[in-house]
Amino acid sequence: MPLSSHRQFEPALAFAAASVERTLDSLLPSGNEGEARLFDAMRYSCLGGGKRLRAFFALASATLFRVAPLPALRTASAIELVHAYSLIHDDLPAMDDDDLRRGKPSCHKQFDEATAILAGDALQALAFEVLAHEDTHGDPAVRAALIVELAKASGAHGMVGGQMLDLLAEARGDEMSIGAITRLQRMKTGALISFACTAGAILGKASDHSRAALAGYAHDLGLAFQIADDLLDIEGNVVDLGKTPGKDVEAGKATFVSILGVERARTQAGLLARQAAAHLESFGEAADLLRQAANFVVARRT
Repeated sequence: MPLSSHRQFEPALAFAAASVERTLDSLLPSGNEGEARLFDAMRYSCLGGGKRLRAFFALASATLFRVAPLPALRTASAIELVHAYSLIHDDLPAMDDDDLRRGKPSCHKQFDEATAILAGDALQALAFEVLAHEDTHGDPAVRAALIVELAKASGAHGMVGGQMLDLLAEARGDEMSIGAITRLQRMKTGALISFACTAGAILGKASDHSRAALAGYAHDLGLAFQIADDLLDIEGNVVDLGKTPGKDVEAGKATFVSILGVERARTQAGLLARQAAAHLESFGEAADLLRQAANFVVARRT
């Protein structure tokens, strides 16, 4: 049963998560070689947890252009590999220093800091190896485009650059403007979400108009996602979140919630979710799952 046969978001998300889990299991290394501890850390951090929202966005966007299942799943898995690497490094003592991730000990607590760093490095490298393989797409130009766009989304002008801005702001104790926070979060969180939402269009060799519509959707969705995360950091609990809540407040970080307040932030997240859905008008009913995903992002409790 393909993802496109689902009409309701939550069963579709569960289907996408299970499909990507199986693909990741086949892609991740295993064995009893000397580096088996590294393999174990990679698998520990990548399998058996997470909503797989970014993978869902990639798979759902791919259905809009009738992309075959294998290329879509490999691309979605590459995104999850990068996301898992970023979470490993984010939890390290030098970064956010968090002992919990997805309801279990963070990679550096389960193994050790050096192993965690190497596992993150290896997951990042594997993501690009997956995209470069001909099974991801028969056209080398498409594979190259996927590699370039994921590199941009995860590199110095994307996720990693956003993390640097976050660390600098925390170290200086600056009071950030709403514009500065928006830029930071577009890079740290939004860039990878944007790649996930537009990856299907790259795989399907879609028109510039279609790619622009999905980019607009991703832009508003990414900000709504981060506002929801900021709200959960205040209102969530460790059981639901699978990680330690209240870390941003404890660290004195400027967030959308600290600037806007809880109610204004919640209202803004809802507005952004509706704006995101409006970008999908040209796709008609085929984009219903992506519309439902925008609502889920702001209503989620985990």
